[in-house]
Amino acid sequence: MQSVKAKATPTPSPGFTAPWPHRHILDLDAFSPQDIETVLSLAQSMKQVLQREVKKVPSLRGKTIITCFHEPSTRTRISFETAGKLLSADVINMQATGSSVEKGESLVDTLLTLQATACDVLVLRHPHAGAPYLAARWLHRTSVVNAGDGTHAHPTQALLDIFTLREHLGTLEGRTIVIVGDIAHSRVARSNLWGLVRLGMRVVLCGPPTLLPWDLLNGRKETPGHPFATVEVETDLDKALEGADAVMALRLQKERMQTGLIPSLREYIALWQVNEHRLTRARPGALVLHPGPMNEGVEISPGVAHGASSVIQEQVTNGVAVRMALLYLLCTAQERHP
Repeated sequence: MQSVKAKATPTPSPGFTAPWPHRHILDLDAFSPQDIETVLSLAQSMKQVLQREVKKVPSLRGKTIITCFHEPSTRTRISFETAGKLLSADVINMQATGSSVEKGESLVDTLLTLQATACDVLVLRHPHAGAPYLAARWLHRTSVVNAGDGTHAHPTQALLDIFTLREHLGTLEGRTIVIVGDIAHSRVARSNLWGLVRLGMRVVLCGPPTLLPWDLLNGRKETPGHPFATVEVETDLDKALEGADAVMALRLQKERMQTGLIPSLREYIALWQVNEHRLTRARPGALVLHPGPMNEGVEISPGVAHGASSVIQEQVTNGVAVRMALLYLLCTAQERHP
């Protein structure tokens, strides 16, 4: 690959030959392993841009990106804004608070209004699952990126998680990751499942039975087409962590929960917190991830969150690189197929 430092505009790797097939980024269920590889390869180039003294490149000059967030966000919103600006796009931030949504404007009318401003990409976060799919159905001149819809999907978070894992582990085929916590309400876990299994990883879901998907509670699920990829469920975190290469802790999403799903916070901490003692059951140097925001002392101990195995801050940096890659792919695909 040609060094990005030698050119003003980052270019995809030599393996990027076919046109990018996706007009929208809604979830990873539509991504092939090659699609994921394309994103990861380009994100590596974009990360090199982030390491330069002058980080801005003119790749998306003249493009307009609107971020529309109907739910609170720190990492996702800021990383998309940063990604767009570093690529020289014009980035406009919109929040439901203070907009015509408060006056009763429907989501479709809001979407059509945004498209009428000639925006090229709409980054949408919404509390209702399926909202980005509705946007993609109505918008014919604007690409839609799902920045999280209800408990359904968060594809860009999954891609940055995969990118982070690949940087440290190399190939993911045959590796094991434990995802522990509130799986039932986690859009991050759902999108990660699609991507990690596509790349041949063994995924173990762990948490209280009331916070696990009911259709997976009967044990191990083989994945067609991959000799190693499986999805397993284990309610005992100590057993789940045995020999794991990585662990991802998820917060309890109390804002989406019905009451009575866990006996008490004290019991949850005692049985499912990722702490220093439990981490010794994993492989030496096992990676620790968290999509944020963290509730330190609940799903993860402070010592693990900021310990030597933690790559949580790297995830934030990698999030900018991955989102730069996705915006670049979407906008250049628009130019080839207007």
